[in-house]
Amino acid sequence: MPSLNDEMKRFLAVQLPIQSTVSKDGLPDIGPKRSLRVYDDTTLIYNENTGGQTLQNLRDGSKMAIAVIDREALDGYRFVGSPEIFSEGEPFEKACAFAETAGMKTPKFAVLIHIDEIYTLRSGPTAGTKLPA
Repeated sequence: MPSLNDEMKRFLAVQLPIQSTVSKDGLPDIGPKRSLRVYDDTTLIYNENTGGQTLQNLRDGSKMAIAVIDREALDGYRFVGSPEIFSEGEPFEKACAFAETAGMKTPKFAVLIHIDEIYTLRSGPTAGTKLPA
């Protein structure tokens, strides 16, 4: 299982992550997730606030891809993972605490993304290369 290094964690802390899923009919869904952050060295978390298309796609079995990019540095990462939805328990409690601290509304769900693969988005010949686990 791939692990997040300090540089990846820094990107996730300062850049706006963009997530993507796909519907059961193959329709892509993409959008920003400003609450997406590091949960632990192999897992990301975000607060699901709207309960819309992304949540439905996850319920229908979609994996998630998250891109985080530093445009000025022409550098970034793509994380591909398997989501897990929580409406109670430790992940949900942490999501609620994060929302309160960040001045956000209480989430409907917390979503953990267990990272399966990490790719570099650094400009140049290595762009899109899968990083070793």
